[in-house]
Amino acid sequence: MSVRVGMVSLGCAKNRVDGEMMLYTLKQAGFELVRDVRHSDVAIINTCGFIEDAKQESIDEIFELVQLKKRGIIKAIVVTGCLAERYKSEVMKELYEVDAVVGIGGNIDIAEVVSKAAEKIKTELFPEKDRLPLCGGRIRSTPFYYTYLKIAEGCDNHCTYCAIPMIRGKFRSRPMEDIIGEAQELSEKGVKEFILIAQDTSRYGEDLCGKSMLPELLKKLCAIEKLQYIRVLYCYPERITDELIEVFADEPKILKYIDIPMQHCNGRILKLMNRKGDRKSLTELIHKLRERIPDITIRTTFMTGFPSETEEEFEELSEFVGEMHFERMGCFAYSVEENTPAANMKEQIDEDIKHKRQEIIMEQQSRIMAENTHRYINKRIKVLVEGYDRSDKCYYGRTAADAPEVDCRVYFVANGALPNIGDVIEVTVTDSLDCDLMGEANI
Repeated sequence: MSVRVGMVSLGCAKNRVDGEMMLYTLKQAGFELVRDVRHSDVAIINTCGFIEDAKQESIDEIFELVQLKKRGIIKAIVVTGCLAERYKSEVMKELYEVDAVVGIGGNIDIAEVVSKAAEKIKTELFPEKDRLPLCGGRIRSTPFYYTYLKIAEGCDNHCTYCAIPMIRGKFRSRPMEDIIGEAQELSEKGVKEFILIAQDTSRYGEDLCGKSMLPELLKKLCAIEKLQYIRVLYCYPERITDELIEVFADEPKILKYIDIPMQHCNGRILKLMNRKGDRKSLTELIHKLRERIPDITIRTTFMTGFPSETEEEFEELSEFVGEMHFERMGCFAYSVEENTPAANMKEQIDEDIKHKRQEIIMEQQSRIMAENTHRYINKRIKVLVEGYDRSDKCYYGRTAADAPEVDCRVYFVANGALPNIGDVIEVTVTDSLDCDLMGEANI
């Protein structure tokens, strides 16, 4: 009888791709994969360990699996991902019910680990991080019409608040021919939208060629006949060159959407973060993008309460957000991460102040989003159909301005023929609610 294996994957899309590759390895080794971990013999939890909230979510999920094991529903628990890599033997020491803890370099050995766990043999495996494979098969967990393409692993930016270089290791670009080959294969299978991800996509190729090869990669992807849409996430502002902007502007297959994690606009705070730029340089970049690509959607993230952030510096950030009117934005309160330089900085900000500043920025952005969405009323927009909400009796989907899972939705009723999941249709907007749109489709 084959061993049944289920997986819960948490955190970012990069971690999701790692999980998909582990599932492929397990299937090739003869394990039976199940969607629901409650139906598995061995449950894998692919954890996130980036910030405190993510760590807590991972711990809570492990506790849920522990309860399933105590009730005899599952037989073994394997912990993988960033939390496992970051805290190594602490996981098994604190949670004796866990049967295996695997660092990211051990993902390639997941079949052997699961076999041992099924036989009640405990494993702690933490090889070098660069053993994490960049290439290989995977069992996609996304809907058939979109997928993530991880183009690099690790990070060399060493932002002072971030533990990713400690967890993931040095920046390593995936060979371009391998990326192109996978995109070619998946486009033949009907995948419409390819979402490029890495810790810093704009750095792609620097380790291989001495310069960013992202523009060249994008042009080669656009040359794939059946590939329809490309979305690019995680571009650092100082690496968005004129060449990259021209590729975005000229290639119709590239969605006019770019994710630029800015974190702050004050020059002193950015320097303390080991980030480049200031309010002036960021403003110039945003204006340049909007002038060259008039319909572009700019998504960004900011951080409030970084050590020593003054009230005046926070006010500068608030003014910047108000002036720039970002189409999409997230804001996080600074999270103290042990063993990072920022954790040892003086003048740590009170938790209540950090979160109050975060709330102010998000309330400000909510008003901006409400203004932006109201402008769409009575206009026709293209929507990628993603599902049907039975309780509200309407379909839902997203526009080119919205990345899956992180941005907004369009809810609509269909008049006439019913749309298929994965179709791109036109919807007439009739109303808006916060950042979401409502409308009607006449097919």
